[in-house]
Amino acid sequence: MSRPVVIVFARAPRLGTVKRRLARDIGVREALRFHRNALSRLLRELRDLRGVDVVIAITPNRARDDLASRYRRIGQGRGDLGARMARAFRTFPRRRVVLIGSDIPGICAADIREGLRKLRGCDAVFGPAMDGGYWLIGMTGRRPAAPFGNVRWSSSHALDDTIANFAGHRIRYLRHLRDIDDAAAFYSTVTDFARLRG
Repeated sequence: MSRPVVIVFARAPRLGTVKRRLARDIGVREALRFHRNALSRLLRELRDLRGVDVVIAITPNRARDDLASRYRRIGQGRGDLGARMARAFRTFPRRRVVLIGSDIPGICAADIREGLRKLRGCDAVFGPAMDGGYWLIGMTGRRPAAPFGNVRWSSSHALDDTIANFAGHRIRYLRHLRDIDDAAAFYSTVTDFARLRG
């Protein structure tokens, strides 16, 4: 049986290109510092995973960065977030795949293991975010034709819109976590950031 895949969706850490909404509130240098530290912390967590293939889906497609040098890379390609995520899932059509964001301070290896475990008994698993989006989506080979169609990205409807595409599929959920897209989220999780700022 093929090993499950964990895909980390990430932007290459470049000044002015990462966490743009957050950068408007806290400045581009602080946003870059957060992005690099959050990604670095996540990659350290992934070292504890066994029996999975870890892949970094990077944008820009040919970007290189030492942070993720030990992992296989694929380019995200063009299009909105849904188009890029769908492309990443299609790279592994028959395997259990969990895709996670790189800006979730609370995520740990146990969350990803739990997502993969739940996928043994369902078709899809979601890690809901506090703002109505999601920090993790996992799917088996039994997937909707258009899992990300008509999703209102960067809104409180993103999770509900995505779930609407999974009619007739068995879905399970993980715990709620907070992703960091603006200053309110940034400063309300200052305890998490104390260890991320380094």
